[in-house]
Amino acid sequence: MRVCYFGTYRADYARNVKMIAGLRSAGVEVVTCHVPLWRDTAERVRLASGGWANPAIWLRMLRAYVRLWQMHSHVAPYDVMVVGYPGHLDVFVARLLSRQRQKPLVWDVLMSMYLIALDRGVGSKSPLSLRLLHAIEQRACRLPDRLIIDTPEYVDWLTRTYRLPVDRFRLVPLGVDDSLFTAAVSQPAKSGPFRVVYHGTFIPNHGVPTIVRAAELLRAEEGLVFQLIGEGPDRAAAQAYALEHNLQQVEFIEWMEGAALVEALARADVCLGAFGYTVQSLITVHNKIYEGMALARPVITGDSPAVQRAFRAGHEICLVPREDPRALADAIQRLRADPGLRARIAEGGRRVVGERYTLPIIGEMFAGLLREVVG
Repeated sequence: MRVCYFGTYRADYARNVKMIAGLRSAGVEVVTCHVPLWRDTAERVRLASGGWANPAIWLRMLRAYVRLWQMHSHVAPYDVMVVGYPGHLDVFVARLLSRQRQKPLVWDVLMSMYLIALDRGVGSKSPLSLRLLHAIEQRACRLPDRLIIDTPEYVDWLTRTYRLPVDRFRLVPLGVDDSLFTAAVSQPAKSGPFRVVYHGTFIPNHGVPTIVRAAELLRAEEGLVFQLIGEGPDRAAAQAYALEHNLQQVEFIEWMEGAALVEALARADVCLGAFGYTVQSLITVHNKIYEGMALARPVITGDSPAVQRAFRAGHEICLVPREDPRALADAIQRLRADPGLRARIAEGGRRVVGERYTLPIIGEMFAGLLREVVG
């Protein structure tokens, strides 16, 4: 099978990297037809908040899609076209080109831009932008032959929001690149502080304020350090809170890539997931959860039906109520006081990730879904 991976998708985003690598590991030939469009996440947020009215944005988009069209004309015959994430506008061009070749179209939706905009309060700043996002996404979801998403809960939200038939969807979990995130590199320090590590983009989904407030509740604990790795919209407020309350045990570390990030996580005694009480956070399982588990680190995260469906609480993961600093602080204390419990949860998480969520497994799953649509 030969796949044309198409669009202005984020080439370095974990989901796209894993999906392409997974297909190739499953023996699928993947040819990329890709043109970068957006510089960073902040730019996409500005676009959704009303920046779309800027003529320069439309000119840049036009140039990108002209280039994509030209590139596609030189792509050798393929069996199916896949639009990578995010591809909400790409789908419209992809539908035209795939029909021209008489090939099926699959879109890895992954996340709803409309839902993200809702969670970030775009409606209060630009109601027109929110309505436009809804209309674009609703139409975009009706164009492909198959829509890929990561959890049944997300499928349920999309089908209800846009009145879509459930049989248009197929599931491929986020999973983890186990060639990078592997328990073989995990060597937590035998001495030194007890490290509680968060890594991510400091967005509302992650509930970083809950983490910082839990750190405040544990400020009297000797030898306990919180390391918050990354950048994003909630980082400045978290740093200001830590400074105001003199939380010297909270360290803010710039974002790391690849092996450097793996090394930092591998030295953690506990890894943190997401604690925000947003719809987006409740209906997905975040990358950071799989990554901590793959490194054989015990993971604490906020409770949700999506996480409960994927993992057994108390055996493979530690779940706490969301936006509850006291519950998070208590869970950290419990794991710190019980090395045996930490080891059991860490091993349970490592085992389930190895059985269900590695790159070759999600690659085979995705390849099977594409073979189905090729038919």
